[in-house]
Amino acid sequence: MRFYDRHVLPWLLDAAMRSRVLDGPRRRAIALARGFVLEIGVGSGMNLALYGSAVEHICAIDPSVELLRLADRRSAAAPVSVSLARASAEMLPFADASFDTVVTAWTLCSIADPALALTETRRVLKPGGRLVFVEHGLAPQPGIARWQRGLTPCWRHIAGGCHLDRRIDELIRAAGFRLDTIETGYIKGPKPWTFLYQGSATA
Repeated sequence: MRFYDRHVLPWLLDAAMRSRVLDGPRRRAIALARGFVLEIGVGSGMNLALYGSAVEHICAIDPSVELLRLADRRSAAAPVSVSLARASAEMLPFADASFDTVVTAWTLCSIADPALALTETRRVLKPGGRLVFVEHGLAPQPGIARWQRGLTPCWRHIAGGCHLDRRIDELIRAAGFRLDTIETGYIKGPKPWTFLYQGSATA
């Protein structure tokens, strides 16, 4: 799997993230970012060009060297300065209360320990700082949820650890965040993969 993880998976993930179906949710999420921003799981950098003038600087992390190389190419299109670093969401290399906004976009599905990552997210957010998220996860319909739970053990091995069956809102609340806004629903595509959770939460 090492060859696959290094030389195939990054390009598959980049292709998936370039889907036009994701454009609307992506833009709505990034529009909420303010101040000093941390993007967790920057991937190939598809979000970087979308940040607005309310953002002062973007720190963006990812555990994949290959994806960070792709993100570096796209960072030139960002309207503000970008720092890229290889790092794990479960052990963020930043001081307490460093950021005004943390952004996760199709990221919490693939982090090995999302509860720890969200605890770390709270730690690095300033008091009153904001988590902005757009994620896919467990659907409310029992039939779809059964498919998601059944597919996840195989799917995560070929999709970079991606879980189809995580309750994103519950994970965020359990980490001590207050959900300010949340929207849920399907986007175009096979239902086990396309139930979205989108919104913001305060530390």
